[in-house]
Amino acid sequence: MWRLFFGNLYIYFAWQGKTQISEGDRRTVFIALTVISLVGTVLFFLIRKPDSENILGEDESSDDQDVEVNEPAQNNMTKAVDAFKKSLKLCVTKEMLLLSITTAYTGLELTFFSGVYGTCIGAVNTFGTEEKSLIGLSGIFIGIGEILGGSLFGLLSKNNRFGRNPVVLLGILVHFVAFYLIFLNMPADAPIAPLEGTDSSAYIKPSKEVAIFCSLLLGLGDSCFNTQLLSILGFLYSEDSAPAFAVFKFVQSICAAVAFFYSNYLLLHWQLLLMVIFGFFGTVSFFTVEWEAAAVVARGSDYRSI
Repeated sequence: MWRLFFGNLYIYFAWQGKTQISEGDRRTVFIALTVISLVGTVLFFLIRKPDSENILGEDESSDDQDVEVNEPAQNNMTKAVDAFKKSLKLCVTKEMLLLSITTAYTGLELTFFSGVYGTCIGAVNTFGTEEKSLIGLSGIFIGIGEILGGSLFGLLSKNNRFGRNPVVLLGILVHFVAFYLIFLNMPADAPIAPLEGTDSSAYIKPSKEVAIFCSLLLGLGDSCFNTQLLSILGFLYSEDSAPAFAVFKFVQSICAAVAFFYSNYLLLHWQLLLMVIFGFFGTVSFFTVEWEAAAVVARGSDYRSI
């Protein structure tokens, strides 16, 4: 969330007043991102490892301790294989298959707001000399929407007697409003426009204010889906959280990659239509899983007994 805000804040000021992005501008951004990622990786490796749990009883011999100490690599490999097997088993469960539709939608819209929509804004020549800096401003407001949504739903999670469905319903409605406004405000050829941009007209005269407002809605809607997906995965698979989140990220990443591929060929309205279809069915599938989970909780039984 915060990465969207600060990263695009730099883009907004660095590209202000530019009508075309030079090779040097791109190189500067990539060098800065590479340095930041390397620093983050180094800091990640400096995190202290948790103390290994003492799983030995008082009556166990020192020979048993030596065997466990001498076989850490084997234990780690076994854990990795077990986690992979659990992930494969989770993939074919009814609940995970239903949630995969919702996850697929988050992958498609992730690609759209992180890559495609900014490209559309930067390609509209009607925006004049501000078109490139608006890319950064759009990212800032996407980040603001994510932060607002994450903070709001984090506070509301303490009182979740209505369940997760209202938040997901809010998210899809917000996204549908954003998609409709983008459909009206952006030229259809904006995602595949040449470097010179596009002078094509939309259904209304392209408005910078509407474009930025849609960015805010995209971020807010995304936070609705992600917070509730992570919540329901943690609830359903509390004892298998690592494999469950691995499946979540796998499906999301695959769909994001597919979306990046077709975004180079499909006009804007076809991309929006795909997200509307996946968003609708993803919301219905999420509702189905949430209703089943709520029914089991009401009966006071374990969800895994379904």
